[in-house]
Amino acid sequence: MNPDLDQLKPYPFETLAKLREGVVPNPALDPIALTIGEPRHAPPEFVLDTLREHIMGVAKYPATGGLGELRQAIADWLEKRFSLNATPDIDQQVLPVTGTREALFAFIQASLDSSRPARVLVPNPFYQIYEGATLLAGGEVTYLPCPAENGFRPDYAAVPAEVWRDTQIVFVCSPGNPTGAVTPLEDFQQLIRLADEHDFLIASDECYSELYLDESTPPPGLLQACAAMGRDDYARCVVFHSLSKRSNLPGLRSGFVAGDGEVIRRFRHYRTYHGCAMPLHHQYASIAAWNDEAHVLANRDAYREKFAAVTEILAPVMDFPTPEASFYLYPAVPGGDDAAFTRELLREEAVGVLPASYMAREVDGVNPGAGRIRLALVAELEQTVEAAQRLRRFVERLR
Repeated sequence: MNPDLDQLKPYPFETLAKLREGVVPNPALDPIALTIGEPRHAPPEFVLDTLREHIMGVAKYPATGGLGELRQAIADWLEKRFSLNATPDIDQQVLPVTGTREALFAFIQASLDSSRPARVLVPNPFYQIYEGATLLAGGEVTYLPCPAENGFRPDYAAVPAEVWRDTQIVFVCSPGNPTGAVTPLEDFQQLIRLADEHDFLIASDECYSELYLDESTPPPGLLQACAAMGRDDYARCVVFHSLSKRSNLPGLRSGFVAGDGEVIRRFRHYRTYHGCAMPLHHQYASIAAWNDEAHVLANRDAYREKFAAVTEILAPVMDFPTPEASFYLYPAVPGGDDAAFTRELLREEAVGVLPASYMAREVDGVNPGAGRIRLALVAELEQTVEAAQRLRRFVERLR
């Protein structure tokens, strides 16, 4: 077996399961889980109809590059959503993938050159796939803290020159998981200039980009930053998008990678061996989803309603950054022990949350997620409000 497997840390939910061992949730209450970021809103019915209509696609092998119609739908969406100067080239700059989790992992395997210093920079806290994929590709992870004083975003100006020298990939997650922080256009452009200087790839995980609270201010993206700089070749830049959160289709396993044509070409070549082409009926369903915005607007409206209700309940008793995007809240816990808080909240109020320290790594004696929890506001409104009321009740008892 690959000895690098021994470097993999337990996944956050494995650690959470151990934390919860022996805890009996209050039997007088129905359990409510705010732990996993799995959308529970209903999938769009027209997408399900399209799936059924094309179900005989299971009788054919799909091509690695996907249908041209799907790549065109993605390219058209990208141009409109991110104010690009031109429609991305569907043969060179767009590649459908079977969900961003799979693609993020595979991208590092295809991109990292372990024959030379192979440093990968990730935000801290972070989505654990960045770390695991880097370790299995023979790379070294460098964790960039996302402190409150910097808007829960990394400070790229604080990264030493010797770190940039060995860097091959920088991961951005915007809107962030678990913080919900949005990367400004200026930060993207700062990274692009650094990539020019030090010759690394920027991989922007934007799977939460369509869940934002201010309809007039959608989160910017990496390709948008490129376009604003007149760089339509998207050199050294790739973005990852998904239908899981945008369209409530996590089980469809449908997303895409787009950006630098040479990087996409090499990644596509890798994937012909990887064997992960999207099933045809999923591709047709994806075309329908990318071509429609009405269901996405309705989805945002539903999340806005939940954020407004939960914020009103929790703001008087908990401190958290003002939500900008994603479907997470990132509150600090009384006493600062996020693991103990999580365990007792489950015991007393039957509400499950995730300690944010489980999504971060300690660097120089500091875990930037410590003392906070992640709340995934994915359930329907009534259940989410009930969970927030129980959480407030629990916090008030601790005072």
